[in-house]
Amino acid sequence: MKTKILTLVLALLLAGCATHAGLTGSPRTTPEMDVDYAVQKDMRYTPDGWPAELRADLWRPAIGGAKPAVLLIHGGGWVGGKRQHMDGIARRLARRGYVVMNISYRFAPQSRHPAQFEDARQALRWLRANHAALQVDPQRVAAWGYSAGAHLASLLGAADTPPADRVQAVVAGGIPADFRNYPDSPLIGKLMGTTLADDRAGWSAASPLLRVGRGSPPFFLYHGGWDRLVGVENAEAMKAALDAAGVPAELHVQRGLGHISAFLFDGGAVRAGIAFLDAKM
Repeated sequence: MKTKILTLVLALLLAGCATHAGLTGSPRTTPEMDVDYAVQKDMRYTPDGWPAELRADLWRPAIGGAKPAVLLIHGGGWVGGKRQHMDGIARRLARRGYVVMNISYRFAPQSRHPAQFEDARQALRWLRANHAALQVDPQRVAAWGYSAGAHLASLLGAADTPPADRVQAVVAGGIPADFRNYPDSPLIGKLMGTTLADDRAGWSAASPLLRVGRGSPPFFLYHGGWDRLVGVENAEAMKAALDAAGVPAELHVQRGLGHISAFLFDGGAVRAGIAFLDAKM
């Protein structure tokens, strides 16, 4: 028991250690600092005829007027996970005054890329189509994801994504930015249904790093400095590409944390990500 307690204390201490690069100014403040909210569960967002019936939970702050929104996308290596894993982030965003759409999506290998992206894009379209009823400002919608979810959120911010299907900001944690660096990854193999050797163009097109351009929205990246599953060099390379394209971007490195621990003990990254959205949205 003492060992478990010491381990937890150490993780919490490490979570407080982080470096931050690319600060672009002081975040604006909003009056909705700790507002009440309601949750509507299991809202279907896919139309009839979609390959799967997919649902989302809507977190709606109890304040009037058109509000910014965040499309929340869970991780799980594209083969699993569930949207409820993102509830902690959804709650913090809702209490800040954001409408949150926390989605489920299809999994590999039964559904190959770009099925997961198509699901996320459909969720974004549904959110904007229902903006009046949801009291959402359709021109202030961000995407936030972790791991596989960060990959999908970043594709919604790709420079070559049509503006109607592009978000206004992206928060991406633990992002697998460049598939070409993982030619033997079983998870990417299941997602793509091909190998890098056989489908280099496809793997490149699915890599957020290679979709960065001047049309990309502002990005906030956070990543565990000890991540051995999805190395921190992914976030560093993504930040460099955004900088080169002239896109506002920040990188928050969570020192001493790995891929899973950086999600469980975010080390202030979620707070910094919300402040980034406050400033950019």
